[in-house]
Amino acid sequence: MTISSRAEPLSISQLNLDAQGLLESSFPLIWLQGELSNLSRPASGHWYFSLKDTRAQINGAMFRNRNRLLDFAPQNGQQVLEIGRASCRERV
Repeated sequence: MTISSRAEPLSISQLNLDAQGLLESSFPLIWLQGELSNLSRPASGHWYFSLKDTRAQINGAMFRNRNRLLDFAPQNGQQVLEIGRASCRERV
């Protein structure tokens, strides 16, 4: 475990921003494979989902301008291979 070299404690928001910067610079574009779950298609046109394997899961989003390009209808339980960007966002 590494202790921050900063003299002052980090705010939660600052930690989130630092983590976002690390993720986006370390993984600019990645391929992921897993099971699609918790798929939600709200009226905004964006899709929200989880992608999981036997030991972990991440939350994801596919925005309206991209999901319109798919030639299949994703369903919960499907094994998918996807390409995307890793990031983290603040909940508002």
